[in-house]
Order: sequence, then C-alpha cells, then structure tokens
Amino acid sequence: MLLVIPHLFPTARLLETAAHDLRLPALKTVLTRGARQACTTDGVEAYLCERLGIERQQDWPIAPITLEADGGHAESAYWLRADPVHLSVMRDRIVLADSATLDLGQSEADALTTSIHAHFGAAFSPRPVRPQRWYLRLPEPPQLATTPLSCAAGRDIDPLLPRGRDAQRFRALMNELQMLLHDHPVNQAREARGALPVNSLWLWGGGLLPKPGSSSLRVASSNPEIVALARFAGAGLAPAPDRSSDEHAGIAVIDTLVASSRVGDAFGWREAIRQIENHLHALLRTGQAFTLADPMRGIACRWGGRNRFQFWRRRAPLKDVLK
Repeated sequence: MLLVIPHLFPTARLLETAAHDLRLPALKTVLTRGARQACTTDGVEAYLCERLGIERQQDWPIAPITLEADGGHAESAYWLRADPVHLSVMRDRIVLADSATLDLGQSEADALTTSIHAHFGAAFSPRPVRPQRWYLRLPEPPQLATTPLSCAAGRDIDPLLPRGRDAQRFRALMNELQMLLHDHPVNQAREARGALPVNSLWLWGGGLLPKPGSSSLRVASSNPEIVALARFAGAGLAPAPDRSSDEHAGIAVIDTLVASSRVGDAFGWREAIRQIENHLHALLRTGQAFTLADPMRGIACRWGGRNRFQFWRRRAPLKDVLK
C-alpha cells in the first residue's frame, strides 16, 4: 500500500513550532527504521501520474484529463488549466492563494471570463467549466513548463512562474490580465463583502489528451484532480481515505496537512498529524507493508520486511526525523 501524504515533512519554520512536545511514536518508528528513498518533488498530481502510467509531456497533462472529468471535450487540442487565484503582495514576495480558498460562484466566474474574452479575444479566453477550474484552449502547444497549483499555493510565486521559450509572452498576458481584473465589478463586490478578489490566473498542467489507461490499482481520495487521474488511468476508486478504505486501496492520498501547511498553522498541523499517527499505529499493528510518500518534499519511506526488527536504529527526536 502507498500512503501519499503531502506536507508530511513541513518547512523548517513550521516544524520548529509544531514539533514542540509532540509525541508520534508510530511515525518516528517508521521514519527511523524504514528505508528512505527519493521521489518526485513536482507535487501529488505528478506522483500519481507516475504511479498510474500517465506519461509526462512538457507538463503532466492534468488539464485535458480534468476537463474530460468535468464534462468537457478535450478532443485533439492543447489545454492549460487557467485557475482563478488571489496574489497577495508581501514586503519581499508575492504569495498565492488558490481557488479552493476563494469560494467563487459560477456567476462570478462567468462574469470574469466574459470580460477576459472581450478584452483578449479568442487568443486568450479561459472557459470556467467549474467555478474553481478554468481551462484555456490553445491552437498550438506552447514551449512552456509550469508548476502545479498545489505546489504554488501558499508560496512565493517568483521561482514558480512558467518557464520556456514562450514564457515571456504568457507573463506579459498575465500582467495585462491583472490590470483588467483590478477594478472589475465582481472583485469590487467581493472586496465589499470581505472576500478575496480574483486578481490573476495560474497556468499549469498543460498538454494533449493521452490515451486512457487500464491500471489495476485502486485509489482512495476526495481530491478532484486525483479522482480524475485515477478514472482516466482505469484505476478503481475508494472513498476518501480512512482506516477501512485503506485496506482495499493500493494508493491512499491523505491531504489533511495541506491547509495548515500552506498558511503556517502550527496548531492545525499538529491536530492533523495526530490523526495520521493514529492511522499509522493501526497499520503497524496489522504487520502490513506500506510506503509513505511526500511529493512536496521529494521524500518517501518504505516500511515492511526487515524494518520492523531493526531495533538498533534508535528513534531520533521528532524534529530530526521530519527534516
């Protein structure tokens, strides 16, 4: 079994606060005695694509796959996700809040994209198939590599902006778009009621629709991107991860640490990691082999076989184990 737990290994700043007086004996046992190995740092979607046999193009082709799952038709076109976001300007950086935090309604999404289409025309006209998931169809595949939204949320966006030969063109479009959105009536109404305005789009997950797969795995997740990938790959689906569903899932995505990690909420992270500790304690009692993976940090840890008998590996302090 594979347990994918993004942000299991938190930032040094969060760890310093969150790990104080925190006891996680099951997690410490696994991370101390288990076999550590590297994994992708490109995020959960990339890690699941690798496991499910979905090949990388310039990007991992999340956009055409989720478009199909949302009821659209990718056909043979190149698609990008163009998700609505809020960018907060700090003293020395610009931090992204993703669409999941915006509580954006369909009527707001429709009004915003109508204005974008009127300004840019067909060359840049995102489609709000879902309020939080917008899609951009391009006539030709651009030379562009992007960062998944899940990796950019809560972080300084400067090193995460699109890269490649066509990146400058898209960055110029984003600058013009931000000026268009600044005084948009939808955003004025949102700010008046205390909601974050939509002041930019995040481009990511571009590609052409690949051939569907026939994976024999079973995936447990409530994340819409992961569910879409699993269905496209032919994998079975289980409910959102819990102790019972994990028993029948080859892969379980546990994303309860994500929200607190993005905002540096030490209390929230501690509460969520305690639930994961209970989860791991129950797994250890079964004697089942499993792997923990954090594709935000690029660390995986395999547990099983001889690991349980390696008593000479002393359990280090939690802060050292989670570095």
